[in-house]
Amino acid sequence: MSADLTLRSRHVVTPTGVVDAVVRVAAGRIVAVGPASLAPADAIDIGARWLLPGLVDTHVHIDDPGHADWEGFETATRAAASGGITTLVDMPLNSIPVTTSLEALAAKRAAARGRCHVDVGFWGGVVPGNARDLEGLAAGGVLGFKCFMAPSGLPEFEHVGEADLAEAMPIIARLGLPLLAHAESPAVLDRAAAAARGRDPRRHSTWLASRPPEAEVEAIELLIRLARATRCQVHVVHLAAEAALPLLRAARAAGLPITVETCPHYLSFHAGEVRDGATEFKCAPPLRERANREALWQALGAGDINLVASDHSPCPPALKRPETGSFLDAWGGIASLELSLSAVWTTARGRGLTPADLARWMSAAPARLAGLAGRKGAIAAGADADLLVFDPDHEFVVDPSHLRQRHPLTPYAGRRLAGRIERVYLRGECVFDGERFAGAPAGLALRTVVDAPARKP
Repeated sequence: MSADLTLRSRHVVTPTGVVDAVVRVAAGRIVAVGPASLAPADAIDIGARWLLPGLVDTHVHIDDPGHADWEGFETATRAAASGGITTLVDMPLNSIPVTTSLEALAAKRAAARGRCHVDVGFWGGVVPGNARDLEGLAAGGVLGFKCFMAPSGLPEFEHVGEADLAEAMPIIARLGLPLLAHAESPAVLDRAAAAARGRDPRRHSTWLASRPPEAEVEAIELLIRLARATRCQVHVVHLAAEAALPLLRAARAAGLPITVETCPHYLSFHAGEVRDGATEFKCAPPLRERANREALWQALGAGDINLVASDHSPCPPALKRPETGSFLDAWGGIASLELSLSAVWTTARGRGLTPADLARWMSAAPARLAGLAGRKGAIAAGADADLLVFDPDHEFVVDPSHLRQRHPLTPYAGRRLAGRIERVYLRGECVFDGERFAGAPAGLALRTVVDAPARKP
């Protein structure tokens, strides 16, 4: 079979293992993965560098339309491509309008059209009173739904209570889509905030005290109870509290359809290293103690945490309140989209893990969550030829001025990371060569695949 592109590597990460192989691509899809001995003369040989499936990031806040000055489709997808992410799924809030209706989804698609360097899907939003919009959003192609169980900080995207979830989850279950939940209990947060009142707002410990692990635990208990009643697939986003892991482990052992993610920043940083006033580290839930970080790593390695997603949540630097350094007033969110792979790998390599583990956590599992398995997240015949050439040994120091995200503010500034993205292919075309982008934006807007393989990561 003729091929438009053939790549050979001694470390091709396939669903069945790491092999010395050639990958043949035609018409944007992988047509064969075969023995290296069959490499044609025109094959691109990348030697010992790893050939990974393009990353799939299912937790990205692109604030366009309405807040493109925070992050737009052009800047976000350039950052994604340079970080090895070939597919991302946009969260339904921070834009104007928020994606809680079919009309708002159309506005999102219009804002994205012709401006994406990678493929982009969309989550719909669940807010009080929009249960009647969920079927329309699903028909419009959202890959699933996202809700906040605690205030989001945006009045137009209100958090949901138990009654709202009890109304929405049976509909979402019938649609066969997942519900992604920001799981913190507002009652616990209210009590903790009152107890933390009067403490120094410049200290990260004040912010940490206002968002205790109990808030995550209590919210996840509610999700488990509702998942048992409705059989709705639930995905817990950005888990920060290891105290919730036994609950999640038990729920899955009981056969409930519950999955969970954590983020690169929870695996990279811990509360004890955050300086006073360093609000670039603020996120919700907050960075927790060193021992908690170690527990998250253990859970990830054991499969109790299914995937890693960036939770790229940018804002203009002024909203981080650099003039006061107040953790209580600053916008909560960490923007590090293009550094996700290197950030996770930097710590993973010291734990006996390999780039194949990265592909499982950051490609295959998120592709399944989004209903894109079979098309995205794997180097296998029939899949889109979304490929990443990765040098795991190259080290670099993060220079914010070189980042492609809309604003260069990041807690990784000055940090030494490992792992260089040398080349990125989107459906067989090189879109980033390690330094430059090739051609006009070629990303597609993805829609729900009704007959998608099982979504469980």
